[in-house]
Amino acid sequence: MIEKTITIQNRAGVHARPAALLVQATKNFKCNIYFEKGQDRINAKSIMGIITLGAAYGTEIKIIAEGEDEEAAVNAVVRLFESKFEEE
Repeated sequence: MIEKTITIQNRAGVHARPAALLVQATKNFKCNIYFEKGQDRINAKSIMGIITLGAAYGTEIKIIAEGEDEEAAVNAVVRLFESKFEEE
């Protein structure tokens, strides 16, 4: 299992477009991938889960991956967050 905490840096937070990009980036990995905010844990392959997480600018999110390709999955997700979903 790999865990990494990131902070949302794009001003609009995680809305529909970033959520779609996250699902697209995670859907082909075999491992289970989750986002955790406070006490809430959602499946990172679920667009509705990501949107309902309500991740605004400055929010800390923990990325959790479990499975054979967990490291590659976390790296792919971190790249998206670090690029601010190419919105800025």
